[in-house]
Amino acid sequence: MRNAHRRLMLFVATLFLCGATDAAKSPAPPPSPRPVRPEGVVLFSDDFSRDDLQDWSPDKIGVWSVRRGALRAELPDQRQRHSFLYTGSSDWTDYAVDLDVCAMRGVDKGVAVRVMKGETGIAVDLRGIGYHDLVLHRRESQLAKVRALNSNATWHHLRVEARDNRYKVWLNGALMIDKVDSRRSRPRGGIALAAYTGGVSECTLYYDNVVVTALQPAAANLRER
Repeated sequence: MRNAHRRLMLFVATLFLCGATDAAKSPAPPPSPRPVRPEGVVLFSDDFSRDDLQDWSPDKIGVWSVRRGALRAELPDQRQRHSFLYTGSSDWTDYAVDLDVCAMRGVDKGVAVRVMKGETGIAVDLRGIGYHDLVLHRRESQLAKVRALNSNATWHHLRVEARDNRYKVWLNGALMIDKVDSRRSRPRGGIALAAYTGGVSECTLYYDNVVVTALQPAAANLRER
């Protein structure tokens, strides 16, 4: 009887430790910020109030889910693992995407614009602990990089504008990058949210309040000035 009791207590303790480990690995984020209401015609929006991702298309199963009204991405603790969640239209040309993002574990977080599914677009990577910068990529080429303090377990607001071949990136309301892609490599496409373990071998991310709005073409914008 005494041995059976010991086995039961060991089993309970093991369950407790496993649960504590899982909780430490995947902590909940702070409450999501209030959504920003950008100007312009809304092409797409999602505040993840539904439990499904019917408007999105993941490249991997089991990475993306909706938790407590926010989008969650978690990857295995292995180096250089990544996943993308796609939405939008191949007909989108000039537009802006606003979103809130919070990393709980890992470094990399961000969004790609003008993406065709299965291909690369113009990517924005907000890198946290150990880097604290904001990077604009075209495939493997770095178009711009600026210093940008951003801590984990904190929500940050990103806005990316793609107008003609010019890209602007705001972080928490401050314009950080204004760069022209001389190759005009990505004229159109949807968006993709990114999850990436990088060299630190971990990634738990949350996204919320994704809004895509149409922008006037650069030529039309100049005529109005």
